[in-house]
Amino acid sequence: MPQIFLYAHGGSGNHGCEAIVRSTIKILDQKDVTLISSNTDEDQFYGLNQLCRIIKDTNDSFSKRSIDFVKAYAALKIRKDYIPMEKLRYREAFDQIHKNDIALSIGGDNYCYADVQKYVMLHNMMIERGAKTVLWGCSVEPEVANRPEIMTDLKHYDLITARETITYETLKAINPNTILVPDPAFLLDTKETKLPERFIEGNTVGINLSPMVIGSEKISGITWKNYEKLVESILDDTDMNIAFIPHVVWKNGDDREPLRKLYDQFKNSGRVCMVEDHSCEELKYIISKCRFFVGARTHATIAAYSSCVPTLALGYSIKAKGIARDLFGTEDGYLLSVQSLREDNHLSSAFGLIYEKDTEIKKNLMDKESKYTVWINQVCNTIREI
Repeated sequence: MPQIFLYAHGGSGNHGCEAIVRSTIKILDQKDVTLISSNTDEDQFYGLNQLCRIIKDTNDSFSKRSIDFVKAYAALKIRKDYIPMEKLRYREAFDQIHKNDIALSIGGDNYCYADVQKYVMLHNMMIERGAKTVLWGCSVEPEVANRPEIMTDLKHYDLITARETITYETLKAINPNTILVPDPAFLLDTKETKLPERFIEGNTVGINLSPMVIGSEKISGITWKNYEKLVESILDDTDMNIAFIPHVVWKNGDDREPLRKLYDQFKNSGRVCMVEDHSCEELKYIISKCRFFVGARTHATIAAYSSCVPTLALGYSIKAKGIARDLFGTEDGYLLSVQSLREDNHLSSAFGLIYEKDTEIKKNLMDKESKYTVWINQVCNTIREI
């Protein structure tokens, strides 16, 4: 019987990555799943080993005397081509894949980043072993997808599930085996956990901010000024409290760093709290108890959307735009691009519009959530049939 492998997973310190693994295993409803991970310690810490077998993706203990190593070393030193060396590092893990196994590349936006050639390499390694390949829950920038070498790679997936319409329309023209399916994390379960002190259930605004979105701003410091202004306006103009909620705790890109600074700046108000690190299911539980949510991390906003919490997304790429557009028919009024921030009140003004139509937004999200549940569950049969 074919085995299912999930790969291109960076580790559960990014709780969006954790959410994709948990919800994918739930959707597939298959116990014999293997996760190929860059950080097995993180995955075990957050309990993914209770759901699936986890193996390390790379191993550096290969022979330094082999012909393959000599060729890879020469390519690295002479041509600055790191791919042959990377193939050696991944070979032990990928040799566990056999003909007709199903391999899901689960890093949803991996094709949006600078090291995209690595993911082309991983896909080719799966094909070489005879696996059926799936690009799962992806977002891909159109200009990246239309690069000749990327287009060639995308054509060879047996199935692509695009998580928003912008990506779907781009990839359907490249690979006809592309279907539109919402991000699997819309079906992530919640796990009850203790709410922090000063968190008022049903009257708290959850706020998420990431170093990544700050790094995408066009005007230095403008994102921080907008978050300051947002917090000030909520405290001055409403009776709501504020919870600062991190969703990624990786050393390079830890949401807690900017959020802790915001907490320290406003803690004397007596109306703010700092949420510490939790699993993705516990974070979704906390977010579900918010009245509103403002988020920079895509899967933090998905946790809010799927809990029917009125949400303002601060995005930097196609994924946030596409998801908001599919939920509401337009991204206008539901998404701010960080690159578009020019004045320090843009975020607070946009939040004011969300605040005014919260009932309408909740109703829309409730309607979409029931449809998304059916829609995502239907994809299991498609995967089994490839």
